[in-house]
Amino acid sequence: MEKKLTVAADLRQLTVLGKEAQATRKLEAFPNHHEERDYTVTLHTTEFTCVCPLTGHPDFAEIRIQYIPDRHILESKSLKLYLQSFRNEGTFHEHVVNVILDDIVAALSPRWCKIKADFAVRGGVGIGVEAEYRK
Repeated sequence: MEKKLTVAADLRQLTVLGKEAQATRKLEAFPNHHEERDYTVTLHTTEFTCVCPLTGHPDFAEIRIQYIPDRHILESKSLKLYLQSFRNEGTFHEHVVNVILDDIVAALSPRWCKIKADFAVRGGVGIGVEAEYRK
């Protein structure tokens, strides 16, 4: 049996990969050629920022996204631009983690997805938030 690698058709739906782009809330995906098996994809960043909805002070977080793809795989540049779109967004930590999970689930319909965010200590308190989806 021939291994399924990336083919030209996989790239047709991608609009930001290989191009200059601005932060946007658009997540893009490409076909999963191995949907017969469960495997975990992990995406990680230490550069997530948003701001406190009341004070406007910046909040910094390390975010880990894990998912088991079904028919689609998340394109990483679109994720980077998506996460950057929260930079000046006033939001509570718990809300933003759940919004990210909802948006990834809407874009991919994965078999399973978990978002874990560890926000930097501010005012003596660090906050960690985990949200999970299971098909």
